[in-house]
Amino acid sequence: MSVAALVLYVLRLVMAFGVRTWLQIRRTGSSGFHGISGRPGSLRWWAGVLFVLALVLGAASLVLAVAGVLPTPVELGALAVVGLLVAIAGTVGVFAAQTGMGSSWRIGVEESERTALVTDGLFAAVRNPILTAMVTVQTGLTLIVPTWLSAAALACLTVAVELQVRLIEEPYLQRIHGTAYHDYASSTGRFLPGVGRLRQRAGAAR
Repeated sequence: MSVAALVLYVLRLVMAFGVRTWLQIRRTGSSGFHGISGRPGSLRWWAGVLFVLALVLGAASLVLAVAGVLPTPVELGALAVVGLLVAIAGTVGVFAAQTGMGSSWRIGVEESERTALVTDGLFAAVRNPILTAMVTVQTGLTLIVPTWLSAAALACLTVAVELQVRLIEEPYLQRIHGTAYHDYASSTGRFLPGVGRLRQRAGAAR
């Protein structure tokens, strides 16, 4: 099962970053990558660093498990099957949400850039379906290979996603799209349907 998890992890990377980047370059002439933002040591900076660290730890946990260097503590059986199904669903969700963004897809934020506000498809259910799906993938992989490395990868990714959305993306979208984004965010959950909507009057996250 560890081998299947590693194959799925590589497939997710190829689809989410390789194929998606290639499509983005063909459509817009830009890769859509904006890198790590913020002053080194700031929370904005840590958002990017933790995201990269999560990818590295996630890959390392699977490679070491396949090599037998970091074996899983028990034979998980049905739990591993559930994890595989969760990871597959998350992988499909990542690519579907990225596709739904069209030319507005980006990794990171360029403050001077203005992209269309996407509110249909999966974005009608939650505001950040790509990030939700990415955490779903890592959750599934952690169920398949429950080691301290895979758990650390999940923790890093979860914190990175929260920081990225709350400190970088939401302020940017509010500034660029104003009322349109606030109305959308007031009726749509942040990562889960109905959870994390912005307040109608104060505009502060619940």
